[in-house]
Amino acid sequence: MAFSKSTRINYINIGLMAISCIAAFIMPFEVFLFAYAVLGPLHYLTEISWLHDRKYFTRGKYNNVVLWIIGGLIILKNIANHFGLYLPYFSDFESKIIFVALTISLLMVFVQNPYIKIGGLFFILLVSNLIFKPDHRDGLAFLIVALLPTLIHVFIFTGFFMLYGALKERSKSGLLSVAIFIVCPILLFVLFRNEIFVPVTKYAQDTFTSDGGGFFRMIRRFLHELFGVQFTQMKDAAGNLSFSRNGSPVWDFNDSVNIVFHSQAGILFMRFIAFAYTYHYLNWFSKTEIIRWHEVPKTRFMAVIILWIVSLVLYAYNYSLGYTWLYFLSLCHVLLEFPLNVVSISGIGKELISISKNGFKLTRAVATEK
Repeated sequence: MAFSKSTRINYINIGLMAISCIAAFIMPFEVFLFAYAVLGPLHYLTEISWLHDRKYFTRGKYNNVVLWIIGGLIILKNIANHFGLYLPYFSDFESKIIFVALTISLLMVFVQNPYIKIGGLFFILLVSNLIFKPDHRDGLAFLIVALLPTLIHVFIFTGFFMLYGALKERSKSGLLSVAIFIVCPILLFVLFRNEIFVPVTKYAQDTFTSDGGGFFRMIRRFLHELFGVQFTQMKDAAGNLSFSRNGSPVWDFNDSVNIVFHSQAGILFMRFIAFAYTYHYLNWFSKTEIIRWHEVPKTRFMAVIILWIVSLVLYAYNYSLGYTWLYFLSLCHVLLEFPLNVVSISGIGKELISISKNGFKLTRAVATEK
């Protein structure tokens, strides 16, 4: 029985999910580090190139410039913090600016008039200042700053992208792949809960915690905020609980290491993260024949390959150096994808309405609209 191109790719994706799931069971920390360093940079470069050729799915030639600028502002703020320049008024800056990027993407997708977009941008800036307050931490800020660029991007938005494609093509195999995509994290949490197949390596621990421990702090925060895992908070000489300048608790490092790398909660959650990131990248590369991201000018394609090789060398030499080198590109590819996320979500709604009216079968009228 001959399968169509899209059906064949859907079954390939199911296989890639299985591979990602098994790998996440066995060595979650190491699999995440490998995927992030090897597959991640090539994903950023090729997706930005693909988005550029499609005008970032926006109505307007220079809409993407706003998202690039937002990415640059976040980087400048992080650089200032790194060198000890902490401004309390800007403690909520990332929450505000990522919220602006997400909401302005709605205007970029649905509005053509540039004056309405400019007015909308100022209105969104005003709203963001009302919602987010300096040194005030809440669930919305955590959602915007911590979850949106990470787990929502690699898992939720990937699921929306897959579902939109399956509904648009009226593909049963596509819907099957979406269902398995949802089941995989459940299996990662419920199967082999007390089994550690390969203990976390010293290299992985050192990489997660080195030079500020960006990944380490991310996992610790997720465990604390999402699952209520309690970490030991440091105390000062007077016996009072310690807080950093931005108001966040100062956790005991050794206690945090033990929980993140060796507790059941830490390992189970890391399995999910390893699966989500690994499959997010593999899903993109598996759809080369459909989205045709590789059909770019030869000069640009060579530049992508060269930058990817440079990134691999930097990661191999020093993982933290590679992470720093690619942080701007990693962040911007998340921001630049917001309009596509809007298109996917709105597209799901349109397809569901069409299915409710015409049934699941792809009619000639619907096919012509595609």
